Amino acid sequence: MGERTLHAAVPTPGYPESESIMMAPICLVENQEEQLTVNSKALEILDKISQPMVVVAIVGLYRTGKSYLMNRLAGKSNGFPLGSTVQSKTKGIWMWCVPHPCKPNHTLVLLDTEGLGDVEKSNPKNDSWIFALAVLLSSSFVYNSMSTINHQALEQLHYVTELAELIRAKSCPRPDEVEDSSEFVSFFPDFIWAVRDFTLELKLDGHPITEDEYLENALKLIPGKNPQIQNSNMCRECIRHFFPKQKCFVFDRPTNDKQYLNHVDEVPEENLERHFLMQSDNFCSDIFTHAKTKTLREGIIVTGKRLGTLVVTYVDAVNSGAVPCLENAVTALAQLENPAAVQRAADHYSQQMAQQLRLPTDTLQELLDVHAACEREAIAVFMEHSFKDENHEFQKKLVDTIEKKKEDFVLQNEEASAKFCQAELKRLSEHLTESILRGIFSVPGGHNLYLEEKKQVERDYKLVPRKGVKANEVLQNFLQSQVVVEESILQSDKALTAGEKAIAAERAMKEAAEKEQELLREKQKEQQQMMEAQERSFREYMAQMEKKLEEERENLLREHERLLKHKLKVQEEMLKEEFQKKSEQLNKEINQLKEKIESTENEQLRFSKILDIASNIMVVSLPGASKLLGVGIKYLGSRI
Repeated sequence: MGERTLHAAVPTPGYPESESIMMAPICLVENQEEQLTVNSKALEILDKISQPMVVVAIVGLYRTGKSYLMNRLAGKSNGFPLGSTVQSKTKGIWMWCVPHPCKPNHTLVLLDTEGLGDVEKSNPKNDSWIFALAVLLSSSFVYNSMSTINHQALEQLHYVTELAELIRAKSCPRPDEVEDSSEFVSFFPDFIWAVRDFTLELKLDGHPITEDEYLENALKLIPGKNPQIQNSNMCRECIRHFFPKQKCFVFDRPTNDKQYLNHVDEVPEENLERHFLMQSDNFCSDIFTHAKTKTLREGIIVTGKRLGTLVVTYVDAVNSGAVPCLENAVTALAQLENPAAVQRAADHYSQQMAQQLRLPTDTLQELLDVHAACEREAIAVFMEHSFKDENHEFQKKLVDTIEKKKEDFVLQNEEASAKFCQAELKRLSEHLTESILRGIFSVPGGHNLYLEEKKQVERDYKLVPRKGVKANEVLQNFLQSQVVVEESILQSDKALTAGEKAIAAERAMKEAAEKEQELLREKQKEQQQMMEAQERSFREYMAQMEKKLEEERENLLREHERLLKHKLKVQEEMLKEEFQKKSEQLNKEINQLKEKIESTENEQLRFSKILDIASNIMVVSLPGASKLLGVGIKYLGSRI
């Protein structure tokens, strides 16, 4: 299959400068000899787009004008190839990413699929997979057909009835476990039926109707046991059950000139039918205004990189003979993105610490206060960008990483302090050292002279600002280094009696012991501060975890409520159409869903669960964190 050239990237207003703009489509999923493969060049393009994506896919029988609509959405007269012969032009799935014309900082992704029902295909199952992939990848799914919506048109859309066999919402560990296809509506795209070359009047029982009412009427179930009716009814049911929203657009023939019909993309607009152009504009305007951002369960917004991962995951499943599964795809996304979330959070912590810290800090507490603020931001960054971290392995990595980084900053702080203090003491004690070497104190009364000069060094040293956490320890080491010198000067001082020397020696030992005790108290204070810092970390993780769990609960509740609203609407339609049995089946699903909603609404956040998670994470990563369990219990007590 020949591949069109991807033109050079150009900057576009509202688009990040680092992200390239596609000037033409590129094949995303190649279909060669009935084997699907993902184009690595397309993945490279997606990988560079970090914006949320609105994904519009179009499917339909070959030579029904799909590509023309997609080119209009791209704002171009050409790009996707238009088939003017009996052969299908588009093989596989082609992709065109353009800046969204109405949603700032969003990318509009157009997916054009190969024509369904191509007689040259040896494996008709291939069409079903192309159809299923288009459903899975899109947020708006356009089905393109000709003439009218009738039994024949619905039978041609039999692919929608096969989706329950081709897609799973959840991973099913047991072969005998049946997929609940009623969950499809929670992640399926909106369904748009585009009817081309429409020649009927939009009337029902003599009254004008809208395009949407035309589709609504066409999707009503028809009584009867005729196989043709049952097949088209099955398609009607699937469209209504699976897709959250259904919409319809009808299009006149673009022109009555057959020569122009074969090359619509090259025909000047003035030579196309006015109504057709208006209908095309209305179609594009509606897509631009109402097509949703592609979102997975739990509110996960799909970006370019995520879309690429979904494509690879789904195609790999198809090629392996498995069934593409949304839950597995989200898990695959999480395994790729959660490590990046850890790295992003850790980098944020390091950058903020480096910017806010001035080493050496005056006290350890000063450093720990900065650490607490930076850690809080880092945790928030991780919570924002992580998802489906079910075993909390990535949270553990973050806690461990930040703890190690904190320890490294503490060490850097100590080294900077020690280096600064040693340099200052060396400078301040130069005269003392020189006097010792010259024997200035080796005279009667020299011991008192020595003590006075040493005391002056201490006094000057204490006046030096921002010495940091090693100030006392470095001073103590300096004084310890003077013990032998002082003893020698004391013993050689002929002006002192033996008793006075003994008293002086005892006084020196007492002063040294007091300084040792002072140093010990300082270290104990620092240990207490470190423990308090761990307590703050523990509380912060618990608070942010509580917030995230609450957000997940609210997302789940919204998902259940959307699903309930949809089922109630379908049930109401079934009752109107007098399909009592099907309504009763739906009623059972509705009652189960109501129970889920009630349970979710009444469920208070299980604080014991939060404590279990937090303690499991922290105990593994923080030294002495087992002592924090009491802190966690106290925290939870304050929240109840």
